[in-house]
Amino acid sequence: MDAMEDFDRELVPYSHDSYFKKAFSDPGRAALFFQEHLPAALVPLVDWATLELMPGSFVKQSLKQTHSDLLFSVQAGATPLRLYLLFEHQTTVDGRMPLRLNGYVHEILRKHEETHGLPLPPVLPLLLHQGPERWTVSTCFEDLFELPEELREILLPYLPKFRHLLLDLSQYHAADEERDAVNRVVLELMRQLRQKQLAEFFVWLDRQELPPSDLLIASLLYAWYADSSLDLEGIAHTLKNDSPLKEVTMSIAETLIAKGEAQGEAKGEAKGEARGKAVGMLRCLQGIMGLAVSSDEDLAGVEVAELERRYQELQRQYDEQFKSR
Repeated sequence: MDAMEDFDRELVPYSHDSYFKKAFSDPGRAALFFQEHLPAALVPLVDWATLELMPGSFVKQSLKQTHSDLLFSVQAGATPLRLYLLFEHQTTVDGRMPLRLNGYVHEILRKHEETHGLPLPPVLPLLLHQGPERWTVSTCFEDLFELPEELREILLPYLPKFRHLLLDLSQYHAADEERDAVNRVVLELMRQLRQKQLAEFFVWLDRQELPPSDLLIASLLYAWYADSSLDLEGIAHTLKNDSPLKEVTMSIAETLIAKGEAQGEAKGEAKGEARGKAVGMLRCLQGIMGLAVSSDEDLAGVEVAELERRYQELQRQYDEQFKSR
């Protein structure tokens, strides 16, 4: 199916985490990313054709909704060794990250031991930081301990040693440094969105030679849902006339506008029904109580909440009158 066909099925809110998972859940795309950002000496020793995304059931049920990770398994080395790659996404600087990741690694190893026994496989955590601020805290687990100078050398050998890899998008310009064209767009969008530079992003994107795709559509929707003030229709008019991006952007803008109008009409109808019901109930109770029934002119412009408040107040008065009889 062509990427432009029925793309309205993709019109769902994209949070930072859901877009991250949309972009990198595909092993082929993740492999290209890892080849750029894992230690250079490791990359040629990995059999990238064996990279697979581990199912969510692999990690402890209680951890599933507490972090936004992707876990991959791959074979590495001359004598094939299982290697786990934990890909974590974070939008704020958090000094507790080594502790959190250490907990996830422990859970992965515990689950592996239950299934496969010993020896344990290495787990490499890589953190993708999307926040606008620079990542300024340590990536080393041992740095979280309080170690007075006189005790440091004595205690350090007995403490867990652990560090995570880090790609800090606030310091990484994918437009200039990322070799894969699609990942370049994904990472540059993630960076510029958090830096509030989406106008610059679309100018840059218009110069890229990318055909319409599901990921490109998801990227535009992610930009719009992250900043609903974004004028996609206006942006489309600034793009090159022969640009595939112009057609995709305009189509999405028109679909979003139509969807918004339909939702507005539905809300208006529902609001009208709710108001009619509130007016009817109020007038009915006024008649029962022998009061003057409010006219359309009396109730013009009165909101549903106020009509309901008036009804509830009359209901209270009626109940008091009934009790006193």
